[in-house]
This record gives sequence, structure tokens and C-alpha cells, in this order.
Amino acid sequence: MSTELTDSAVPPPAESPPTPSRRTFIATTTAVGGAVVAGGLTAGPFGAEEAAAAEQPPSGSVSLTVNGQRHTVTIDNRTSLLDLLREHLELPGSKKGCNAGACGACTVLVDGRRVNSCLTLAVRLEGAEVTTVEGLAPNDGQLHPLQQAFIEQDAFQCGTAHRARSCPASAASRRATPAPRRRSGSG
Repeated sequence: MSTELTDSAVPPPAESPPTPSRRTFIATTTAVGGAVVAGGLTAGPFGAEEAAAAEQPPSGSVSLTVNGQRHTVTIDNRTSLLDLLREHLELPGSKKGCNAGACGACTVLVDGRRVNSCLTLAVRLEGAEVTTVEGLAPNDGQLHPLQQAFIEQDAFQCGTAHRARSCPASAASRRATPAPRRRSGSG
């Protein structure tokens, strides 16, 4: 008697289903993910309005006087005064040096006070009067006395240092110069 079993008596071993390869797995998940995204993009007008609102940064309108000229602009609420001056009003005199308020290259006068324009939000200046280095000189083509003194004293500086010193010095000279007194009585 033989102990061998015949092939017909033993069922064939069950084969496990093949596991997907890494390549098949990545291709499948990419296809499914793409379908989900495409379905979200074609969701209709409600989804489109929501997406457009999410992409638009909050904006506001600000009116201010720059170098004697009134401007009303609509800007992103995060816009600095420096970016407003350089990018929207095309006044390149104030420079973006360190963008942290340390170097003074962005210094302008706001209502007669020295301000680092890179640290000042433009929307907070509603109704303010801003003077940049371009606005120091009178409109008659003459230089501001301080700018003329820089030239006469051979105090030439790079453009960044000049701006960092001329606006604050101009404000200081305005505060230090007393107003002319009127003479009373007959002379």
C-alpha cells in the first residue's frame, strides 16, 4: 500500500491574489486623487465663488497726501507705506534696505514726524500728509536747503544713507526753527 496521494485527492493550493506593485499603487492613488480634485474644480458656481474669495486678500481704500498731491488708492491691507510709495505711486526715493526698520533707508515724514515706511501699514494713514525725499525740495526746481548743504559741504553719500538722513534732519530743522515773531508797536 502506498502512502502517496494521488493528484486528484489533494486540492490544488489556493493562490493568494497578487499584491500591487509600488508603481501600480502610486498610479492608482494619483488617478483617484486627480479625479477628486477635478470633481472639486467642476463643482459649479458656489465652489468657484468660494475659491475666488479665498484667493483675494483683504483690501481697503486709503486717501492721503503725498508730497502735496492727494491720492486715493485701493490696496491690500497688508501693504506697507514703502510699497505703496514705490509700487503704486511710483516714487522710488525711499529705499527698501533691511525691511526691518533698522537702516533708515525707508524714512519718510508722516504729518511732520519721522517714520520707517517699511514698518507702517498704509491703510492706517487715512488723511495723513506724507513727505518723501522727492517732496523735500520746493516745486521751483531748487533743492531743499538741507540737500543743498549736503552738496556744498561735500557730504556725498550713497542714495540709501542720504535718504536715511535728509528726511529726519528736515523734520528736526522744522521743529528747531522758531516761527518768525511779529514786531509790535511802532518802530
